[in-house]
Amino acid sequence: MLINRTIKETLSTVFDYLPVVTLTGPRQSGKTTLCRRLFGNLPYVDLEDQSTLSEIEYDPKRFLAKYPNGVIIDEAQRFCELFSYLQVAVDEDRMTDSKQRRYIVTGSSNFALMQNVSQSMAGRTAVLTLLPLSYAEILSHYPSVSTSRLILNGGYPAVWTSGDQARQILLSNYYNTYIERDLRQLINIKDIQQFNTFIRLCVGRIGTEYNASALANNVGVSATTIRAWTSILETSYVLHFVQPYYANINKRLTKSPKLFFYDTGLASWLLGINTTEQLDVHPLRGSLFENLIINELIKKKLNNGLQPQLYFYRDQQQHEIDILEELPDGRLFAYEVKSAMTFRQDFFKQFAYIRNTLGDRIVSTKVIYDGDQENNTDQDGIINFRSLT
Repeated sequence: MLINRTIKETLSTVFDYLPVVTLTGPRQSGKTTLCRRLFGNLPYVDLEDQSTLSEIEYDPKRFLAKYPNGVIIDEAQRFCELFSYLQVAVDEDRMTDSKQRRYIVTGSSNFALMQNVSQSMAGRTAVLTLLPLSYAEILSHYPSVSTSRLILNGGYPAVWTSGDQARQILLSNYYNTYIERDLRQLINIKDIQQFNTFIRLCVGRIGTEYNASALANNVGVSATTIRAWTSILETSYVLHFVQPYYANINKRLTKSPKLFFYDTGLASWLLGINTTEQLDVHPLRGSLFENLIINELIKKKLNNGLQPQLYFYRDQQQHEIDILEELPDGRLFAYEVKSAMTFRQDFFKQFAYIRNTLGDRIVSTKVIYDGDQENNTDQDGIINFRSLT
């Protein structure tokens, strides 16, 4: 079974206007399946195949010449010099009025790809990001799935298409095959057990402020090592940060970002949560629910080719707003996230403060929760999280 991906409309549109489309995202998020379905007229090559990689490394121009109409090139981070040769090919087509070759390039290492894209492909490529399935995409196929199952399974397509029994096997394989392997390729790990301790400490801190020094003390390595490991997990689309909101206000705001995982299924697996019954009584269920909502807001933007601008607010007096979403004109949507199914009036208690503090920049205040009562208004609205779809 194939689950329809929202980003395909954006992908098709940019393909009509630019000769190269670069699609990044985690391994196994569905990039290859999407591109091969959407651009089935183009041949496909995978640089994970060693013979193909050797061929393009030996003679890149000859390799590209084999595909006069263009090609889908998968796992391009394996040969990042590719973009220099694509630049030459694209410019040759433009200067000679030749039929424009079209290239789809995918990769699972954001830093390695983007460094080369920015150097070689300005004005020649669109860069899109495909994260694991949004829950909007999941609900289109499984409309009655429970909230706990959404959190527990996460968004990797293989988990949903293979059945509940395969979840632990697939996520374990994903961690061992991709995360540990990618880390070993990028930096020298002296003790893999220390890294395993580190990532499990990170998942236990979902939704809290990131502190490299505290993690270093717990793991037994330097803060520099912790920052290096964190950077690799960011570029491999394992974890990400939500930054604190800064504005010209006379308050000292927190400076540390909050830590989240790109996939709640992987996070749950790392926490040892393997059933919905375990999740329902787990002390981090609320944090995982908040992570689910943060990820959904990010995916909504990325699937439309936009960059998310999400922040949180906390000051010295411990006034806090879970999510501030900034619009292009500087206006702000404020969200409080509650995993409860029962609405309580005190869910609104921080909104008056944030409106008083940030003034007219706040144009909407809403509670996102798991209950049925809804009042979808801009002023102290309350919505079920599924309404975000």
